Amino acid sequence: MNILVLNGSPKGQHSITLQTVNYLQKHYPQHSFEVVHVGQRIKALEKDFTPVAQAAQKADLLLFAYPVYTFIAPCQLHRCVELLKDSGVDFSGKFATQITTSKHFYDVTAHRYVQDNCQDMGMKVIRGLSADMDDLLTEKGQKDARAFMDYAAWCVENDVYEPAPAPMPEPARRAVTVPAAPEKTEGDVVIVTDCDNDQLAAMIARFQAVLPRKSRVVNLREFPFKGGCLGCFNCAVSGKCVYKDGFDDYLRSTIQTGEAIVYAFTIRDHSMGSLFKTYDDRQFCNGHRTVTMGMPVGYLISGNYGLETNVQTIVEGRAQVGGNFLCGIATDETNPEAQIDRLAKSLCYALENKYAPPSNFLGVGGMKIFRDLIWLMQGMMKADHKFYKAHGQYDFPQKKLGTMLKMYLVGALISSPKVKAKMGSAMTEGMLMPYKKILEDKK
Repeated sequence: MNILVLNGSPKGQHSITLQTVNYLQKHYPQHSFEVVHVGQRIKALEKDFTPVAQAAQKADLLLFAYPVYTFIAPCQLHRCVELLKDSGVDFSGKFATQITTSKHFYDVTAHRYVQDNCQDMGMKVIRGLSADMDDLLTEKGQKDARAFMDYAAWCVENDVYEPAPAPMPEPARRAVTVPAAPEKTEGDVVIVTDCDNDQLAAMIARFQAVLPRKSRVVNLREFPFKGGCLGCFNCAVSGKCVYKDGFDDYLRSTIQTGEAIVYAFTIRDHSMGSLFKTYDDRQFCNGHRTVTMGMPVGYLISGNYGLETNVQTIVEGRAQVGGNFLCGIATDETNPEAQIDRLAKSLCYALENKYAPPSNFLGVGGMKIFRDLIWLMQGMMKADHKFYKAHGQYDFPQKKLGTMLKMYLVGALISSPKVKAKMGSAMTEGMLMPYKKILEDKK
């Protein structure tokens, strides 16, 4: 079997993810592996994509190998996906799968992103391998990698793959009018966008007109990005990016100084597009620090948002993990003017009342992964460690010794059938006592 490995890591041959591919290559000499470092060579491939297009035509299986960066694949692989779709190569009927390494922070949305785009191109997608960064160093991780390769080969031989959804209809974009804007005296709402079309521009203009507060637009197309995040950890201690394009200072002085952020984009290839992903990835100059927590966020989205379940998860997950109140998502699918007006009202309410509800599973689960990661890597990620300590994010359950002892006592009591029978509903009543006290005090 001819396997084309599209290595999406900007580190090229030094990628941790690629080591799993190298391991499989040694254990499966009957298969031919050709590796193209698309993440590292993306600037050259933008000029000439022929090498990848020709290799893809010969391949029986396309294997996407990449680290998970901020909910999805690195921006370099995003750009590669765009080039694949624009290459004119007929991928229909080819098999595709993926290998990722991460700490399992939203690896599901990364895998879904690659799967959706491969299915757009008519490929037969085999469920991929989501490995921890350290898995290959363990016997179990090596066994899992071999089991994945056996399964992928079996799927190709037996024509087994994930069912593709029905093709998405063209976005039914509704016209948006822009009313006259009254004079505004206070506020600083930042609208971050990659706007390059009239439809999204009209949505932004209406939002600015109906929002009672001052706002300003930051168009990412006007910033001179030198490239996407390299995963080099140069910023781990100092917070300074290895690039000299000034993005780290620009982010902190131009965007994060606002009182709220509204993201405005057109859905491209089941995501925000490669430019917005560059912006997301480059925010790693802040490490894993939720520096904008408490700040309200909103979205202006043009496209089939209602059908993009993975994008929906990413949008909510970003807000939840960041500790931001998601004020609303206005789209141009149905009655966009009313949606935009509601978003403006909700944003103003959040700012005026400092509304910041607690996180749900998407935020709590994501932050627990970061909490454990930073605790282990505190010697290197010093800025993150200091931030987590200062904000009480090291909420390990092991520190709650009193609660643990109480649970041991309760567990011992209910383990005895006789004691349990005598207790009756006393246990439930006991659990409610603290809440009754709160209600009585309120009276």
